[in-house]
Amino acid sequence: MASLLPAAMRMASLQKDCADALPPMFSSCDVLSFEQGQLVLATPTSAVAAKLKQQLPKLQAALHKRGWQVDGIKLKVQVTRSAPPAVEIRKLSMPETAVTAFEELGDTLAPTAQNEKLIAAIKSMAAKRRAY
Repeated sequence: MASLLPAAMRMASLQKDCADALPPMFSSCDVLSFEQGQLVLATPTSAVAAKLKQQLPKLQAALHKRGWQVDGIKLKVQVTRSAPPAVEIRKLSMPETAVTAFEELGDTLAPTAQNEKLIAAIKSMAAKRRAY
């Protein structure tokens, strides 16, 4: 384990220097390897890789200024499964006065064939809201 620590520290330092040199939109890019002057970066999508490709001369110059001997930079698209976005379930509430108003509306509508389904829907909604 002790022999891996310097290599891990070196990679972490290179990752930090890359993050400092690049705009925030490339924060999802990671250093995969750095051997014999070849830096390999992982990008989440090909679109990010295309945009990052335009920034490579700037990145290489910034890394040279920080003491890294980077002769070339390669990009690899590393598609990872992202966690599905958390769905926020909102519980809708209705004031007591609104529930009462819907109940009254259901009672005052003319009981015709046209209004039958509407009256049933209004009364059902009011009953459900009373249960909450």
